[in-house]
Amino acid sequence: MAYFKNGQRKGSEPGDLPVAYMVKLSAHLDEQDARAAARYFSALKPMPWIRVVETAVVPQTHVAGWMLVVNQPVVKEAIGKRIIEAPENLGRTELRDDASGFIAYVPPESLPKGKVLVTTGGGKTIPCATCHGRDLRGKDATPSIAGRSPSYMVRQLYDMQRGSRAGATTLLMRAPVAQLTLDDMVAIAAYLASLRP
Repeated sequence: MAYFKNGQRKGSEPGDLPVAYMVKLSAHLDEQDARAAARYFSALKPMPWIRVVETAVVPQTHVAGWMLVVNQPVVKEAIGKRIIEAPENLGRTELRDDASGFIAYVPPESLPKGKVLVTTGGGKTIPCATCHGRDLRGKDATPSIAGRSPSYMVRQLYDMQRGSRAGATTLLMRAPVAQLTLDDMVAIAAYLASLRP
């Protein structure tokens, strides 16, 4: 929250609504409230809520309420080199049912490619466990990356690589993300999302 508040945390794309929202929210948050929120959120036990599916074709979607929603009637299209993350049950998600999960469609072969990059570095980076812990659920002040939203993870890797994110911990990520292509980021995010949080 401090990085949002002092302008060090930005999105790399103009009009990045989630980042703009966090910047606006942080402007009115004092340190005591930020610490209380951090204690609250760090005490929550993560539960699996993303099902990863490798596929060459996906349902067409549109943006509604900061998420992708499957068009009705369902029409299929090629996935290409992207992640399509949509609610499993739109009605339950709109009611903020935290047990209603998401499905993440990812390109074929993303999971094995991502596993190699995450576990060995694949000659392009370092193994994620070096900093994020053996189970990738965080280590010391380094955050958990297991079971996270793949679209969120790609956005963070992309923003770190482009220098849109700042702060001490982000500086540590500059070298690990330097040689990653967008396809690598998609594969890494797909594999991480498939892990239990």
